[in-house]
Amino acid sequence: MPASTHSPVSVLGLGMMGSALAAALLKAGHPVTVWNRSPAKSGPLVAQGAHPAAAPADAVTASPLVIVCLLTNDTVQEVLDSLGDTVAGKTLVNLTNGTPAQARRLSEWAAGRGAAYIDGGIMAVPQMISGPDAYVFYSGDKDAYEAHRTTLAAFGGTKWVGTDPGRAALYDLALLTGMYGMALGVLQAFALVRTENISAEEFSELLVPWIGAMLTGAPEWGRAIDTGRHLTDVSSIAVNQAAFPNFLTTFRDQGVSPELFEPFQTILDRAFAEGHAADGLSRLADLLALKR
Repeated sequence: MPASTHSPVSVLGLGMMGSALAAALLKAGHPVTVWNRSPAKSGPLVAQGAHPAAAPADAVTASPLVIVCLLTNDTVQEVLDSLGDTVAGKTLVNLTNGTPAQARRLSEWAAGRGAAYIDGGIMAVPQMISGPDAYVFYSGDKDAYEAHRTTLAAFGGTKWVGTDPGRAALYDLALLTGMYGMALGVLQAFALVRTENISAEEFSELLVPWIGAMLTGAPEWGRAIDTGRHLTDVSSIAVNQAAFPNFLTTFRDQGVSPELFEPFQTILDRAFAEGHAADGLSRLADLLALKR
């Protein structure tokens, strides 16, 4: 069999996502070295042609590009601290979910040891990796990103968001914030209709298009937030603040906890009290900013 013309890549961490990333690299034709704290997880990938490494340093030595995908950035730091000088001259791409501050600290750590650092935010579940809807945010060392962009494209679309190493994590968490907010509302709605023995699955047929229709207003909210012009003739703070107690009362009457929604009443009350009654809900983004 002829030698691969694709550059070698090492993957540290073989959870569901790390395994999906390694499999995508193998499928794209790259020689792949894998390491996981529990060696048994490397078995399926070895069967596909990956090379197992006994230790993280062995994996790092094997390739110029090292993909890191562990459970937390605390674990990433622990593993990186064990590598010594083996990272010098390497490009580290950390695809572990974490915070912007953590990404910046890891970038400083890498720079101090002669390694290039790229942070990434994966916008996909493992099953989507390498598919048409998967993409990854990247930030940090732009030269290293450009050098390895073709390899990183094995995971899906590549979206560069800046040289600040923390920017990819910020984009990632901001999109996930929207997702979790939506999920909490959906789950609360399901809990509510089930108190009357209404099928949650059947109700979803109404809920999905409704949420989609409401999300079409997001660009308008964005413009209001960017310009600071929050006056609205659609649905004001005053209208929402007056109506929202009906939700909390109904939740309690129906035997559903209001704990997910009580904070929304609190900020509506504050917005009203601070003189924003005529503004739209976009004003709440300003009120969410913590004073420093």
